[in-house]
Amino acid sequence: MSYLVPSEFATKMVDSGESKIFMSTRDTVIRAYMAGAILALAAVFAVTISVQTGIFLLGAILFPVGFCMLYLMGFDLLTGVFVLTPLALLDKRPGVTVSGVLRNWGLVFLGNFAGALTVAVMMAYVFTYGFNVEADAVGKKIAGIGEARTLGYAKYGVDGWLTIFIRGMLCNWMVSLGVVGAMISTTVSGKVIAMWMPIFLFFFMGFEHSVVNMFLFPFGLIMGGNFSVGDYFIWNEIPTALGNLVGGLAFTGLTLYSTHVRTAPKRNI
Repeated sequence: MSYLVPSEFATKMVDSGESKIFMSTRDTVIRAYMAGAILALAAVFAVTISVQTGIFLLGAILFPVGFCMLYLMGFDLLTGVFVLTPLALLDKRPGVTVSGVLRNWGLVFLGNFAGALTVAVMMAYVFTYGFNVEADAVGKKIAGIGEARTLGYAKYGVDGWLTIFIRGMLCNWMVSLGVVGAMISTTVSGKVIAMWMPIFLFFFMGFEHSVVNMFLFPFGLIMGGNFSVGDYFIWNEIPTALGNLVGGLAFTGLTLYSTHVRTAPKRNI
């Protein structure tokens, strides 16, 4: 699979983070929009498979197809830039500032949300034939996820909020490994295999991904879910995004950077 050694792909991580910070607003938003839309479609695809076959494992195995597609096209997820852009700041790349990193995060968040929301509206229309009939089993399943993963956490108070946060951390630990996976090979097949493994793991384990949730919860609200916009942000999106940031950066970005970029090679004696 034309594997690159860690010292090589870790440097590519920093280079990638730097390039994203200096990317134009137009390109950043377009790439984020497409990433949010494709990942939302992948979520619908996975839930459809799970409901129609009754085998959730099968849906989890096939969900990474969306992640692989969007990264092969060069699109950006919030979970990815959470990990890559701070490395350019840490590496003291010329012109890289905290405000530049935050600007990138903000634009990618907006783009991802707009893309996921677009698919949510389109799929709600499709599942109900223009809001004229009730959704089928797949539509009802997706709509029900929003209530279960907001009010279901809220009833546990602070412990529920921390549970979402930790699930967000674990999610982006795996998802960020998928982002890195796209860099460790120079062949398409190698990239896909490396990306597939951690994304399959995160989805099957039910961890919280901020961008997937940008589709699931608006879709649930459009379909009449018994929760509010405030419930969605307070009891899912905010703790999930914060967990994604901490988990991806701490477990993947900083560990790879500290040991493969900042640490000089050791001589064998």
